[in-house]
Amino acid sequence: MNENESAAEDTFLFAMGEFEASFPRGYRYAKNHMWAAPSPDQSAADDSKKCVWRFGLSAYAVRLLQDVYFLDWIVEPGTLLQHRKTIGSIESKKAESDLFSPIEGELLCINEAAMDEPSVINASPYQDGWLFEILGATTDEHLLASEAYADHLNEAWEVAQRTIKGQANH
Repeated sequence: MNENESAAEDTFLFAMGEFEASFPRGYRYAKNHMWAAPSPDQSAADDSKKCVWRFGLSAYAVRLLQDVYFLDWIVEPGTLLQHRKTIGSIESKKAESDLFSPIEGELLCINEAAMDEPSVINASPYQDGWLFEILGATTDEHLLASEAYADHLNEAWEVAQRTIKGQANH
């Protein structure tokens, strides 16, 4: 098996019209279309019930937003966050959107490289384009396994298509 075959097995694909988005299977996902993965640095996790989660925008969010060019945070590292608390905003070619905390926990850091050059989110959403890290529970009820997120994407895509076509209330 070559590296490309191995990488393909570690992802799942989702068709967004003519565009096909790829999602890492080993990641967790929030319903607000953020991915979560344990941060390489777990030093802030003081016991087995805590995890430092690194978050970024999923390929679904990046595709809908198109060309992210500005990020703004209204919270600072050290802030205790509640699930769905507004933490900032993001601007792109298609929209300006609020960003919400995907889980409860302590905001540990913000990716300064993405702040300085938000276009990295478009080019590398699962690597260099991560947004922030939160110290939270190891098993958070708001983080979906990849299979559950794939189901959620099917529902979200139907709503997005109705909205785009002006049929959201039909």
